Amino acid sequence: MSEGSRLPWARPFQVGLRTLHIMAMALVLGGVALGAGHGRLRASIAATVLSGVALFALDLAKGTTVLTQGSGAAVVLKLALLGLGNLVPQQRLGWYLAATAVASIGSHMPGNWRHFSLIHGKVIQH
Repeated sequence: MSEGSRLPWARPFQVGLRTLHIMAMALVLGGVALGAGHGRLRASIAATVLSGVALFALDLAKGTTVLTQGSGAAVVLKLALLGLGNLVPQQRLGWYLAATAVASIGSHMPGNWRHFSLIHGKVIQH
């Protein structure tokens, strides 16, 4: 069964979620760059986290193989960089910029890298 027949609504929903995620993340990143406090960024942070969780849940709904692939590794690395930004607040902007770079690369890398299984050593589609 193909991905489209299992989750025919997934692609348009994913595009909308990704758009929301990028917009909310841009507000957080810009706010951090301008020195805005956590309270001022609370809504944007919440929208970023919730849309990110929903995007990852959609990927997992297609199959858990994403966890062993390049795209899953990019998500884990991005989350680690965001965590470092929270652990080292005086360097938050740098860590958040690095996370943004990893997210962009992870989303736009060629399909054979995105779907390459780090466990199996070959490309595996959902």
